[in-house]
Amino acid sequence: MNGGTQALDLARARLWDRSELDEATVVRAIGTLASRGADLADLYFESVRSRQWNLENGQVSNGSFTIDQGVGARTSREGRVAFAYSADFRPEALLDVAAAAQSLRRDGVDSAEAGGLRLASRSSSHDLYAMIDPVEQAQAEICIALLQKVDAMARAADPRIVDVRANIGAADKVMLVVDQDAQMAADVRPVLRLFVQVIAEAKGRRAQGMDGIGGRYGIERFDDAAVGAMVANAVRQATVNLDARPAPSGVMSVVLGPGYPGVLFHEAIGHGLEGDHHRLKLSAFTGMLGKQIASKGVTVIDDGGMSERLGSVAMDDEGTPADRTVLIEDGILVGMMQDRLNAGMMNWKRTGNGRRQSYAHLPMPRMTNTYLGAGEEDPADIIASVGRGIYAPAFGGGQVDIVSGRFNFSTTEAWLIEDGKLTAPVEGATLIGIGHEALKHISRIGNDLALDAGQASCGKQGQNLSVSVGQPTLRIDEMMVGGRGE
Repeated sequence: MNGGTQALDLARARLWDRSELDEATVVRAIGTLASRGADLADLYFESVRSRQWNLENGQVSNGSFTIDQGVGARTSREGRVAFAYSADFRPEALLDVAAAAQSLRRDGVDSAEAGGLRLASRSSSHDLYAMIDPVEQAQAEICIALLQKVDAMARAADPRIVDVRANIGAADKVMLVVDQDAQMAADVRPVLRLFVQVIAEAKGRRAQGMDGIGGRYGIERFDDAAVGAMVANAVRQATVNLDARPAPSGVMSVVLGPGYPGVLFHEAIGHGLEGDHHRLKLSAFTGMLGKQIASKGVTVIDDGGMSERLGSVAMDDEGTPADRTVLIEDGILVGMMQDRLNAGMMNWKRTGNGRRQSYAHLPMPRMTNTYLGAGEEDPADIIASVGRGIYAPAFGGGQVDIVSGRFNFSTTEAWLIEDGKLTAPVEGATLIGIGHEALKHISRIGNDLALDAGQASCGKQGQNLSVSVGQPTLRIDEMMVGGRGE
């Protein structure tokens, strides 16, 4: 039995059998959605169990356990979408939600429900991550001991650490999609995350550091080595920031570190390469397909098929298998990310990027694991090439206007570069720019490609999803830096 078949069997048992739902009822519901000339229809069943524990002031202060399940029913004709959802998908409730969605789509000709449908499974693989249950693993005694270990490690690392906050979260998501052709596909998605924030204090000054790890794997991966490295990085960041001086301001060269700093390009250009923004002509890259939009050597990829990454999916939330999509190749725009609806309307290939936050949300084109590819340069040589500028290896929050690409991102760790050397940590550095313009100013690309350690997430139109971001060390020749220094 292959992994895809196992996922489907598990999903049917958890989603349908417990609700006394049979194939005949599912076929009838999808037939209702597919009637009246629909060119797209689907049922999305989902069950999510999640557990979380939090530590504050040396104590595990609270924990939570939640269960949520439901079904979303979608039908569309020529891009006009109707959608309804319900937390109840027992037989009569499922038929009601399908009828509600179909009645909301006020187009097409009256006709009988689509007939002759028979459920069939769509072939898929499931070898990106194990079908484990991290929620079952995340029992109270295990999580409490782990959070206490994080607290002890941080405080032992440096006497200046005065506060530690940490949390661990686990989720077990099972989903099953049935489309208008009665094709079924399922996925079982484990999620595990651990996050720490530390506060250092010395001479009346306080500074913070933070880090996180996570992936689609079991709790055994949070061993002493992984947890120790995470804590050490957060402590190092906090203690470095104790000595930080105000960041300079003005246009200067900026070197971005590897890994999580890729969130800047994820936000500033990634959303503009999603199919819905192209179709609606809301992207700064509209009409630029096949044209040079970045410096030569810049390649950007979205790959939902990477092992155990938080952005990975065996299939997207419409049943399309995960894919590797090259978006920018050697500076030329060559692709975009598509879901089923927008791909159909644009006569474009589906790329496995149809994602949704839950059964109560419509799918849309969304990033998975998005990164800027490696170059050939030594990262040390890239820093040495800068006369005066900023090195930014860690980021906090940011804001982006998806239509214009304008962004500002605050750094959580930054260094002043003078004569090719890192001379002093700086605080308050904010990077300001326009995504598609920043692409053109990338002049040097390191050979140290890395993805984030598992702390990235992405928001779009009110929906939040797990993703991965990444890049190698990069030099951007011109970028506005907002700071309080000179």
